[in-house]
Amino acid sequence: MLFFCDLYLTHIEGLHQVDDDGHTFDLKTIFYNPAAGYCRDYSLPLQPNYCIMSRKRKTLPLLQGVTIEAVAAEGKCIFHHEDQVVFVPFCVPGDVVDVQITKKKHRYCEGRVERFVRLSDTRTVPVCEHFGVCGGCKWQNLPYAEQLKAKQQQVEDQLRRIGKVELPLIDTIMGSVKTYEYRNKLEFGCCSKRWFTREELDNAELNLDSGNHAAIGFHITGAFDKIYPIKKCWLMADAHNDMRNEIERYAKATGMTFYDVREQRGLLRSLMFRTSNTGEWMVLVQFHFDEPQDEERARALLQHIADRFPQITSLIYVDNQKGNDTFGDLKLITFKGTDYIYETMEDLKFKVGPKSFYQTNTEQAYHLYSVVRSMCYDGGGAPHDVETGAKGMPLIYDLYTGTGTIANFVARKARQVIGIEFVPEAIEDAKVNSSLNGIGNTTFFAGDMKTVLTDEFVSQYGRPDIIITDPPRTGMHEDVVRVILKAAPGRIIYVSCNPATQARDLALLDQDYRVERVQPVDMFPHTPHVENVVLLMRKSQ
Repeated sequence: MLFFCDLYLTHIEGLHQVDDDGHTFDLKTIFYNPAAGYCRDYSLPLQPNYCIMSRKRKTLPLLQGVTIEAVAAEGKCIFHHEDQVVFVPFCVPGDVVDVQITKKKHRYCEGRVERFVRLSDTRTVPVCEHFGVCGGCKWQNLPYAEQLKAKQQQVEDQLRRIGKVELPLIDTIMGSVKTYEYRNKLEFGCCSKRWFTREELDNAELNLDSGNHAAIGFHITGAFDKIYPIKKCWLMADAHNDMRNEIERYAKATGMTFYDVREQRGLLRSLMFRTSNTGEWMVLVQFHFDEPQDEERARALLQHIADRFPQITSLIYVDNQKGNDTFGDLKLITFKGTDYIYETMEDLKFKVGPKSFYQTNTEQAYHLYSVVRSMCYDGGGAPHDVETGAKGMPLIYDLYTGTGTIANFVARKARQVIGIEFVPEAIEDAKVNSSLNGIGNTTFFAGDMKTVLTDEFVSQYGRPDIIITDPPRTGMHEDVVRVILKAAPGRIIYVSCNPATQARDLALLDQDYRVERVQPVDMFPHTPHVENVVLLMRKSQ
């Protein structure tokens, strides 16, 4: 008897199976991915002397008629069964469902909904036809007011449970101005072998061995080599759907190959779209040139897109021969227009290039930065609790400054703003943005935060009155926290996209600082992600 392995296969080239009689088989199978709830196909070539040890898969239970209790982390919901918590995606509190357990651990289980017995009153109809498959907007079935409640609770739970610091009453979360078409940037993968859902695989007319199964869309969680095709995405202005679909249509009509991540071949590799509140559009196409004629084919596609969509003001391409889709270290070629677009905020203008970081929800970014500015200046003038320099204007350090958006936004009322960022290209953008807006009191440094921000740096450039810190999801390095404590600014404004690591850092700062204000801000509707801004004041004041 032949059994398939109870594991996820990620590096599977050259594997085969042996039956009980010692016969070797090529495997052309469909493996089930219980984490995602969908299937994928693998064709495995025969190779001698390399076998997989087989074992029976443990049967996991189907729980019938359970009631979903609450929203949990990562966009999943939970219920309890036999003193264990069970995590289930794509449902809402109050749903009565049959759940197939797909993973059983000592302290928790994971499952998927097999059948909805009764739908909750706390639910709405998702607008996206791809909901439940692409995984990008996990909360489209949850009314937006309920999403905000869940995010507010997430911030409070994580700050209290992980940080264990004294907190004031947390401000009500700021909902997003837009809940659809709010993003200014999206990236799509191009793949020679698309992902098929269980429903598609059950279709008798589907032939996996023939036909063009190339697609442009989003990567499926747990399947690095598969793309689920997207017809319409609601996250960005609709024009990007027309552009993406036309690129796919033209590529297939002209016989252009799509990238195969396993074979590291295929011409069309990925797409990036940016748009701005000035009405400009940037499109970056990543190619993988395999043959001498490929660049000519690529430029023909670009010319077609330029002619078809005159609103594109920045059309860029790159030949990426690396094993991943990052292009920060590659030379980009401008096919049409400029290599940048502009964003505006109040009377400020920001230059955004293909490698630039800029908050992806433009309108909500303004409200986020306004919160930061108000925490700096108490609504007007210099803060009364810091030792300000000449004319009562504070010295501000802006850590993890990116392209200097926050630094330039708060600079008008500061004596000086010093920004530090790891990415050199971002620092160059920050300098350009200061110059563009006639701001002369900003200074920017590139380098690793824990290397640049040292005691010697503080001694040379002055002890800050205010520190703004906006670290990545991993939070701040302990060495950075140590230097902040030693610099002893009057106040710290901590912006975070991950309240869990923010809470950890607040605990490290708690010896000298108290939490004065907490303001959650929703930057990403229909997802479990939330931004949080915390004002800390030095306890000695």
